[in-house]
Amino acid sequence: MTIPLSLELLLTVMVVLAACNDLLSRRIPNRLLLVCGVGAVGLHLAGPAPASALLQALGGAATGFAVFLPLYVLRGMAAGDVKLMAATGLFLSAGEVFWLAVLTVCAGGVMALVVVLWKRRWRDAGTNVLSLLRPLWMGLAGARLAAEPLPKPSVGNLPYGLAIASATLFSLAQRHC
Repeated sequence: MTIPLSLELLLTVMVVLAACNDLLSRRIPNRLLLVCGVGAVGLHLAGPAPASALLQALGGAATGFAVFLPLYVLRGMAAGDVKLMAATGLFLSAGEVFWLAVLTVCAGGVMALVVVLWKRRWRDAGTNVLSLLRPLWMGLAGARLAAEPLPKPSVGNLPYGLAIASATLFSLAQRHC
């Protein structure tokens, strides 16, 4: 089996297991991310150009972390989701991870809309989103405003590992079509 195919297989196993665990327990195990991340680094080191492959993997991980960290800071996702995207970056280039993050946010947005529609809580969701964005807007205007508690109860949390897995599997399928 070739190294690129092995990387794709390990990435598939990682995101599917992370999504299943996120669905069942709302947690993404650090041990899973660590084992798969070490596997990705090992596969990169076994390739014909280990130094450049490792730099590309670290760039992908840094990109995945950097893109999702603000969402964690804004309380839009959990730390496990940020770590999963960073670990996913170990398998891809920085550019691929950026577009994967865009696809993931789209998948997460669709999931959120389904939850809001299902629970019929459009107004509560809108109020909470505005509350989450207010400190950002005030910061852009030069004023400092601390994060405040949500004015309405959360409409629901999402197993964002499922969005990451869906986007990753879609991206991998596109490579082979």
